[in-house]
Amino acid sequence: MKNQFQQLFLRIAISVTMLSAVADRFGFWGDNSSWGNWKNFEVYTQKLTFFLPEIMSIFSAYIATFLEILFPVMLILGYKTRIASYGSGMLLLVFALSMAIVLGIKAPLDYSVWVGCAGAFLLAAQQEYQYSIDYMIRKK
Repeated sequence: MKNQFQQLFLRIAISVTMLSAVADRFGFWGDNSSWGNWKNFEVYTQKLTFFLPEIMSIFSAYIATFLEILFPVMLILGYKTRIASYGSGMLLLVFALSMAIVLGIKAPLDYSVWVGCAGAFLLAAQQEYQYSIDYMIRKK
C-alpha cells in the first residue's frame, strides 16, 4: 500500500501524455503542436507505417487514436487498470519501435516514448490499484 499515490501519479501522467498527443492531432495545442491537424497526423502515420497499403495506414491512424483515448480514460478512472496498462504499454512499444526504425533512435528518446512504455508495463505489474474503480468493485 505504500506506493499507491505514486501509482496514481503514474496512471495520470501516462494518461495525460497520451491524451495530449490526441489533442495535438486535432489542433488543440495551436502553435505548440507537432501535427496541428488530422491530415498532418495521417501523413506522419503513413511515414511510420510505410510497409502498409495506404488505406491500412490511414486506418491505423484511426485505431491508434481510438486506443490513445480509450486506454488513458480507463487508467484515469482505474477501470480494468491492468488491461489498460498492458494495452498502453504495447501501443507505446509499437510507436517506439516504429519511430526508431523509420526516424532513428533519437525520435522516441526525444518524446520519452520508451519511458511511457516502461511506466505502463510497471503499472501493469502492480498487485492492486487502491484509488480506482477496480478497487471499489473488488472491496464490495
